[in-house]
Amino acid sequence: MTNRFVVGLAGSPFGLKGFIKVKSLSGETEHLLRLREALLRLRGREELHEIEQSAPAFPSVIMKFRGIDTPEEAGAFTGAEIITTRENASPLKSGEFYIEDLKGMAVMSPENGEDGSTSGDVLGHITNIIEGGGGYLAEIRLNSGEFKLVPFRDEFFGEIKPETGRAALRNTWILE
Repeated sequence: MTNRFVVGLAGSPFGLKGFIKVKSLSGETEHLLRLREALLRLRGREELHEIEQSAPAFPSVIMKFRGIDTPEEAGAFTGAEIITTRENASPLKSGEFYIEDLKGMAVMSPENGEDGSTSGDVLGHITNIIEGGGGYLAEIRLNSGEFKLVPFRDEFFGEIKPETGRAALRNTWILE
């Protein structure tokens, strides 16, 4: 399982003291306000920065990183990914998963009809979770190499176990 997560995206500078507006990728901001340091990744380069101050700026958060003291310096980080550890990521509620933990999971057929167990045949692997208009879609690369999109909802997926790397479909007709 992944231990590092992109939790936000750095936007434009905010104010005159080097604050950066940060958009939360989970839609929640409380975990961002608790951060004391974060890795900033921009154009393949990563730098660890101490967070001096943060404050809510609905729907975003503003952050002041040590050593970034002017709007011009802050502007150089526009578009940077804000990366932190699993412990500092947004807490999960029951039935929620980190997208990074779902990527690469084996997609299984149900063993006995429609029980949704993870002990059937491997049909393919989840390559990504995409936000669609009506919810999330699991992008699945089938064993044949073909890609299919399946709504990531309870009526299509049964048991999902990131710890074993397996997710079961309730029915295989959704892949036809």
